Amino acid sequence: FCCENLATLILRTDDFALLEVDGKNLLANSQNISIYYSYSSIIVEKGCVSPVKSCVFSSDGQLFASASHDRTVRIWSRSGTECTHLLTAHSGSVETVSFSPDAQWLVSGGWDNRALIWRVQSGEMVEDLRGHTAAVQSSAFSSDSQCVATGSWDRTVRVWKLLEEKEAVTLQGHLGNVACLCFSVSGMLASGSWDGTVRVWLPMRHTCLFVLGGCERVWVRSLAFSRDGLVLASTAEGDMVRIWDVTTGVCLKRLQLHGVCVCLLTSGSEQLDQFATSSSKTD
Repeated sequence: FCCENLATLILRTDDFALLEVDGKNLLANSQNISIYYSYSSIIVEKGCVSPVKSCVFSSDGQLFASASHDRTVRIWSRSGTECTHLLTAHSGSVETVSFSPDAQWLVSGGWDNRALIWRVQSGEMVEDLRGHTAAVQSSAFSSDSQCVATGSWDRTVRVWKLLEEKEAVTLQGHLGNVACLCFSVSGMLASGSWDGTVRVWLPMRHTCLFVLGGCERVWVRSLAFSRDGLVLASTAEGDMVRIWDVTTGVCLKRLQLHGVCVCLLTSGSEQLDQFATSSSKTD
């Protein structure tokens, strides 16, 4: 779940995720997307008849997309709470969906080992990216919307140039499924895995700068960069958030969150920048 520059994921369990949007609560559950604000009675969206595997907002917060076990992707209008496009090209459960920062493109990936690129305005599929040998579990666009990264159960990350017929850059090194991805504004790519590590890459140079963590062998669930791209937050199974300096690979701060499964501060959020500033002063 992500809402770029808009939402903070407060709590996630196997059944639901609780987010904060502009100071108000929002809930998305795994059986159908039910979105409400704590200060209003808005209920959004029926229609997904099987578990929702991923949900993401566009950068301007006007659209959100859902990926479902029923092999579909839906694009929704936040203002009208209506499904604007039903995308049906996948042949297996859809595990990940991401908007490009310019909100022109959407990527989806799933059990059919494919990543599909869609034109948001029309719902047209424009690219079918193949190469992974197992399910695609994670995805992310670069900040300039020119590249898209996909992470897979085949333990690799692939980085594709959008709408170019060039072979993808393949990044290898993880020993488990690649569960989450995040680009920095400078073009660094962070990948988190079931092997308990976060790898920070210069993807176009095929270079791994740092391997972060790994001692506890817990599933890394989410990643987020600060606005300047110098600090990275990672979360894993359990109740620990780590703040990393990606210029040195040093863990600046560990945040203990008792009883919370996953806490995510989205890339570019003021909260993450504040954590980074505080960490650099105190640790």
